[in-house]
Amino acid sequence: MNRNDLINYSLRDDSIEAIEKRIINRYNSTRCYDSDDDVLLSLRREIINKRVHARQEELLPDIIAFNDALTEALRNMYDHVHRIWNKVVQSIEETDGEGLELTAKCYFDYTYPELHPLQGDDRQDLWNALCDEDLNPLYADGVSVLTLTLPRDHGCSFDSFIGMDCPPPNWNEGLDQKLTKDLHLISQFHKLFMHMNFALTDIIYVRKFKTEIDITIYK
Repeated sequence: MNRNDLINYSLRDDSIEAIEKRIINRYNSTRCYDSDDDVLLSLRREIINKRVHARQEELLPDIIAFNDALTEALRNMYDHVHRIWNKVVQSIEETDGEGLELTAKCYFDYTYPELHPLQGDDRQDLWNALCDEDLNPLYADGVSVLTLTLPRDHGCSFDSFIGMDCPPPNWNEGLDQKLTKDLHLISQFHKLFMHMNFALTDIIYVRKFKTEIDITIYK
């Protein structure tokens, strides 16, 4: 069974389709959420992850590619934020950044992943719901949970920001430990997979990201 067949086998199911239809209806109609919505997202996530857990070897190339793409997006954001910070501070003489705060967040692209084997007319609506900060509150500040904020994080290295400065440098909790022992999965991968309402197959086909950078001046 190839990767595409695996995904279709795991996700084409009456129970999952019923859950997803209810999630989409809730998102598109009421936009007024309660605890039942979190239960729906969590249930969907658990069902899908349980089904693909035993077939992780087929998904390994996509797990690696996603981790690499996420790392590159965060690296670009990290470097860009520091360049902006240095320029802003240099342009305001004698402040040394005092009274300034720069916050950066990294999100998935708005568009449903085009690499995902499962495509359909309702996939964008489902993606919108999964990425909604009310339905998926830990995703409100992006993939990192905690934002990159300067000057607070000015001394934080990029390796520290992505969790690669602690032994072992591999955040593979919840995955096959033997299979993924050398992957160097970053902490943001772990947070998306273990602490937000995304199934593994929701995230590993993402290759496009967007960043939000805000500058606040305190008087």
